[in-house]
Amino acid sequence: MSRVAKMPVAIPQGVDVTMAAEHITVKGAGGTLSVAANALVKVVNEAGHLTFVPADESRQANAMSGTLRQLVNNMVIGVTKGFEKKLNLVGVGYKAAATGNKLNLTVGYSHPVNIDMPSGIKVETPLPTEILIKGADRQRVGQIAAEIRAVRPPEPYKGKGIRYSDEKITIKETKKK
Repeated sequence: MSRVAKMPVAIPQGVDVTMAAEHITVKGAGGTLSVAANALVKVVNEAGHLTFVPADESRQANAMSGTLRQLVNNMVIGVTKGFEKKLNLVGVGYKAAATGNKLNLTVGYSHPVNIDMPSGIKVETPLPTEILIKGADRQRVGQIAAEIRAVRPPEPYKGKGIRYSDEKITIKETKKK
């Protein structure tokens, strides 16, 4: 059995987990999330803990039990605490401004870049050079952060661009004559 699937998922107070034949739905203060159930995994709810057991002894069922357990665990964490990604803008004149559900980036192009945020994702700019992306769905938060970073990825010679707050950029040495 998968090591990840051996650990049960604790359901905190105020979180409601519904299991149907094709979906597992998690409701909480942060919203409602659902994931498609897999026929290779049996999900058992006993006394506020979810356990994930492979339906048969196949390698794929073993792998899917750990995968489904982690997806459901991320949903439970997402509806209780939520997820966030922090991006930093490095460069002269680089700045970001969040207005409503839009993010306006000035990152060295001849025009400002406007990015619309999907529903369920909040964006904040505590400083003009910081972007904070928050939401309940871990995958969507990470995807939006990657799309914003792709507008101007950090370059290796001066380190200018949009980077994750914990990202380390290795600066290359310039060509010498």
